[in-house]
Formats: sequence, C-alpha cells, structure tokens
Amino acid sequence: MSRIIIQPSGKTVECKGSDTVLMALEKAGYALPNNCRAGACGECKVKVLEGQYDQGMVLDMALTAEERRQGIGLMCMAKPISDEMVIEWGTADARPKLFPPRENALFVLIDRREVANRTLEIRLRPVGQPIRYWPGQYVTIGDDRAGIPLRAYSIANAPRPDGEIVLQVARADDGVTSAWIHDVLRVGDSVKINGAYGTFIGDPSAETPVLCLAAGTGLAPIMDLAEAALRRGYRKKVDLIFSARTVADVYGQGMMAWWRTKHRNFDYKITLTREQQEGYLAGRIDTILPGLYPDLSAHSIFIAGSPEFVDACVAAVKALGAKDELIHKEGFFAIQNARSEGR
Repeated sequence: MSRIIIQPSGKTVECKGSDTVLMALEKAGYALPNNCRAGACGECKVKVLEGQYDQGMVLDMALTAEERRQGIGLMCMAKPISDEMVIEWGTADARPKLFPPRENALFVLIDRREVANRTLEIRLRPVGQPIRYWPGQYVTIGDDRAGIPLRAYSIANAPRPDGEIVLQVARADDGVTSAWIHDVLRVGDSVKINGAYGTFIGDPSAETPVLCLAAGTGLAPIMDLAEAALRRGYRKKVDLIFSARTVADVYGQGMMAWWRTKHRNFDYKITLTREQQEGYLAGRIDTILPGLYPDLSAHSIFIAGSPEFVDACVAAVKALGAKDELIHKEGFFAIQNARSEGR
C-alpha cells in the first residue's frame, strides 16, 4: 500500500492494491477532474513532486514529452511504486477544472419521499455513464416535449460510485416543473438530466474552519459539500446553520445528527423564523450570527438560499470579519431566475 500526499494541504490518501491514483483519490472523496479514464484526454494531469509511479500507457497528445520532463503525470493511469507519492493539486494556479457538462443524460427515478412541508426528495440513478460533478454543483431537469421547462436543482449528495444523485425539490406556487416532479414523476420513470453546472465548490487545498449557512432547499448543496468534506477526512471544524420557517419545514436533521455523532469536528444548529420551539434557535441567521460567531476572519463561508437570504448573510459575515476570498455563495438564482421554481 502506498500513500498519496496532496500538497499544499498535506492531506494523505491511501492507495491500495492495484488502484490508480485517480481511483484512490475518488475513494477518499476527492473529485479530481477526469473524462476518458484511459490516458487519452489529459484532464486528470497533475504535477508529481516526489515519489515513483508507473505511468502506464497514455497517448502523446494527452501527456507530452515536455510535460513528462516537468514531472506531470496522468492520474487515471498512474500507479504508485514507491511508499509515498506527493502530488500538487488544489493551489490557485493548479486548481482542478470543472467537469464538462453533459446533456440529456438518461436517469431512472428509483425513490421519492416527502422530507418536509412542500419539499420532495428524489433519487435518480444513471442508465449509462454517470454525470461527474463537484460537490455543490447543480443539474437541470424538465421535459420540453411535454411542455415542462428546464429548471435547476442542486445535487444534495456527494459523488457516489454508482452515479446516483439526490435532488430536493420544493413545490413552488405556479411552478410548472416542481409540480410535475411532485405530482407526475413516479418511481420507475425515466428522465433526462443536464449538467453538472455551477462554481459553488470548495478548494480542496483549503485548511480553515468552515461555516455553512443554508435556508430552505439551499440546504441541498450545503449537505453535498459537508458530506464530501467529512467523508474525505477534513479535520478542521465544520459548522452548519439551517434556517427554516417552521418545524414542518425542517429536513435533513437525521443525517446532520448522524454526522455530528460520527465526526467530532461537525456540528449543526437549526433556527426557525416564524415560530419558537424548544431545541431550536429563533430568528434569521443574519440576526443571530453575531451572538454565535463574534469573529469569522479565519473561516471559509458557504451560503445557499434565496437571493435575499444570501445577500443578508454575506453582509452579516463580512461585518464579522469574513474575507471576500473565503466567502462562497450559491448565485444561480440570479443567473436563471430559478427562484420561481423554489430551488
């Protein structure tokens, strides 16, 4: 067994048996960009700083002779042959590229359940090649032939080997697509998915405490990011605050409680804005935040929800010292007006 050390973060991944470096990273929860997985496209190239590895058979157009001399390798085919292999991945000048989005990828609805008042969770599994995505990204779903417009929904789970994705869909007033998903789609139905899209993702080299702020179904990308970070062994503190109108609007609490029990560095709080209940905070996140976190200058912040919620939280965390470069916000609403469909 070899160890893959990722620099500059210093995080370590075990590479077992005949696994490639790409496979080892994926098993640990790191979504290293890739496409062909056969040494032909060049998307998974990184610089190898130390250690020996068998590069395997790769095409010259994917990895040139000059790149080899510079210590660059293709991780989809590379297999460590030394006890340690150090790679450079995640720095500002070597940040992984987004996966190329796909159109009309065929999925089957394998499960659906109501998780909160007016919120449905659906599980979709690919028929063919899975959609590759970074935690925090979104896909679009609809049916043009049936007059159902494409609408965007954030993926709520970290990448899985079987390619299954989870979407959480709030029923929106006059929302054609959300009504179709709630009232028409049934287990066993085939649907076509486009994506993944968006840049609401974290830097894998980050090594700061993390504060996640979510409202409504903005919880979906936040849970995706948190799951991926915890699964890959992120050691810094990860806190999540979820804002809901009432207890009937709260969901995901079971999973968050499980994370808190399993991962000592994770904690969560739920605040209600339209009622007071024992065991819950009361009030909008931007108003209660100063009493919880007087100084956010060292934190990475992730915010997802309605445009109004995001704007209010951004102002609040900045007032508490959060740095612009460490504030990540789900800005898709402003791009395609997905607010009307209640993402």
